[in-house]
Amino acid sequence: MLTEVRDPKSASSSDTPEPAPAPPAWWARLVARLPLRALYGFASLIGWLTFRFFPYREQLVRDSLSRAFPGFSEPQLREVMRRYYLGYAEMLMEIIKSVRMPAAELRARVRIVNLEAPRALLAQGQSVLLVAAHQCNWEWMLLSLSIELGYPVDAAYKPLVNPWAEREMKKLRTRFGSRLVPAKELLPDILKRRDVVRAVAMVADQEPTTSEHKYWTRFLGRDTAFYMGPEEIARVTRFPVFFIAMRRTSRGHYEMEFRPLAAPGEVGPAGELTGRYARLVEDQIHAAPPDWPWSHKRWKLKRSLYQSRPSRPT
Repeated sequence: MLTEVRDPKSASSSDTPEPAPAPPAWWARLVARLPLRALYGFASLIGWLTFRFFPYREQLVRDSLSRAFPGFSEPQLREVMRRYYLGYAEMLMEIIKSVRMPAAELRARVRIVNLEAPRALLAQGQSVLLVAAHQCNWEWMLLSLSIELGYPVDAAYKPLVNPWAEREMKKLRTRFGSRLVPAKELLPDILKRRDVVRAVAMVADQEPTTSEHKYWTRFLGRDTAFYMGPEEIARVTRFPVFFIAMRRTSRGHYEMEFRPLAAPGEVGPAGELTGRYARLVEDQIHAAPPDWPWSHKRWKLKRSLYQSRPSRPT
């Protein structure tokens, strides 16, 4: 998953040599010229090899699925694992294809439902906050949103450690005009540019760091900490909030649906909005278990035995 890197501007010495420029991603552009049908053939091979011979974090995937779906039989569990490794390989091929994919093809592959709701608010001069999860192909979600919304899209992200990967993913994610903002700078950026009517997009189902304000709830069969950034931004800005649900309709085709999560100016009890978000994420995982990243180390944080059992922010 995405990892954070220190801002190079914070270096104390002005005579630190600049790193050598990373080589161009010629191979990705070459592979992106292949038709998706051929890339899916590679994905099928990669998924099969991964499942049969080189299962990535197999025990972690198995344990997480077993906790989330205790009623699964062994054949059911293995089938979800097989489809998970295949789906992840397909998504990687889709991301590579995105380097050259025209907007018209993305429109044909990602159907958007209820886009009128956030658009109507934006047309009234009201910025909106959009939150999603790592379900299906979240990179195509951002690209499709940038193409279709008709208003500026600012997406929160965590910079990648590898400079080559950071550069190439930035190019890809901003192809259709979206603007990337480091997650830790998002709220100051929103307040600084409050006159800009825009959509602010966040994917918030990753585990928070130990220092971040977090909300504990039951999620997929265990106590789980959720990052409270979206709720805190909504509380400060009074932006309306929408959840973007994404589901796979067939190979290479998806549907994005905008679901209201909070009205403009709505301020509920601490943790309420985060709890609503967690339930929507869980519902979409239950509907399509293979499409969520089970190999991510989601449950490294453990809830203290001294904390009260009811869900609450910490």
